[in-house]
Amino acid sequence: MVYKPEEAYDRAELRQLQTERLRETVENAYENVPFYREQLDEMGVTPEDIQSVEDVRKLPMTTKEDFRDEYPDGLFAVDDEEISRIHASSGTTGKPKIVSYTDEDLDVWSEVVAESLLASGVEPGDTVQNAYGYGLFTGGLGLHYGVEELGATVIPIGSGGTQRQVELMTDLESDCLTCTPSYALYLAETAEEMGFEPRELPISTIIFGAEPCTDPMREEIEERLDVNGIDIYGLSEIIGPGVSCECHEAQEGLHIWEDRFLPEVVDPRTGEPVEEGEEGELVLTTLSKEALPVLRYRTGDLTTLDYDECECGRTMVRMDNVTGRADDLLIVRGVNLYPSEIEHVVLDIDGVAPHYRIDLYKEGSLDVMELTIERDEDVEKSEKKLKDEILTRLSNVLQFTPDELDLVEPGGIARTEVGKVQRVYDHRE
Repeated sequence: MVYKPEEAYDRAELRQLQTERLRETVENAYENVPFYREQLDEMGVTPEDIQSVEDVRKLPMTTKEDFRDEYPDGLFAVDDEEISRIHASSGTTGKPKIVSYTDEDLDVWSEVVAESLLASGVEPGDTVQNAYGYGLFTGGLGLHYGVEELGATVIPIGSGGTQRQVELMTDLESDCLTCTPSYALYLAETAEEMGFEPRELPISTIIFGAEPCTDPMREEIEERLDVNGIDIYGLSEIIGPGVSCECHEAQEGLHIWEDRFLPEVVDPRTGEPVEEGEEGELVLTTLSKEALPVLRYRTGDLTTLDYDECECGRTMVRMDNVTGRADDLLIVRGVNLYPSEIEHVVLDIDGVAPHYRIDLYKEGSLDVMELTIERDEDVEKSEKKLKDEILTRLSNVLQFTPDELDLVEPGGIARTEVGKVQRVYDHRE
């Protein structure tokens, strides 16, 4: 079942719609955002030069640094009185990225989230327990209004208060939980401590986002809670959650709602397009944003695009689960590693729990990596055997082993009830 006809457009119909909306977006950016007008003038590009979707490559790229340089509202395309809402990123690495919405933008946002929820298997009348944080973070309110747009019931519980989450989930018979993947596992642990069997909780679907989730972690979530785990993707700079989402019928990639967001994949080093199906950095252009039109935003997320029609009947392109971030690259003794690569190798080993931590140190002129991993509760292997298996797999797959590997008891790595989990601690500076 599709939420709107555009989801099943043939490519020609979709390209025509994208071209019209791309040109309108460029016009909006050129006329109302001095930053973009200056960039386009320097490149000798005008809105009239946009005659097809392929012309997106004529446009300048936008980076997170541009958002920070133009802080707080240098990228806004409308006056203050036209803005209905403002959100912001966490700002953990500096100034937060401020984003704005008109009434029409909020309608579009609700639409793409509702579209994502329906693709996930949520139906009108279902009860959705929303455990994303409310406030400046786009997750909570973004999912909230999408649930209402779909005609489902939302429980706006927000993040944290995990025991209460479990109690309300049971008492109100919630059908779906929305949260980060790490929080889903934390909730399962808390439910067990409270005397509940996690697999007997009423939820049948968990929609997780806001942080990467590898296949082993998804499998652990689905097994521990007996649910269908659905990945949703979004980012504040583009709109928030709802840029793309898996369909429950196939779960083979996340459908990007291409009538609203134009995707590209480029080489993260050169910015040049890669061949279809090749991994690279996801670049997104908004096609319907009024308050904050964004041209070719470099997300930093590494993925691939699949244009084959999905078995669910949707024709919109699917992006693979994000495998890492271009700016999360770890360089340790000259070896390039992404945390997600280490996670994928390690968590696929029987006897390992889906919790790990990477600590980086400097000893003299040498980089040192310490890897801490939790053992599974039911592991039958000896500590030495499990360590040897982990080190061998890392060496065979990544041609790299940590300087120190610590195995700890279940629960030995600190948990968090709110926000995104930090897995890499770089002590080298």
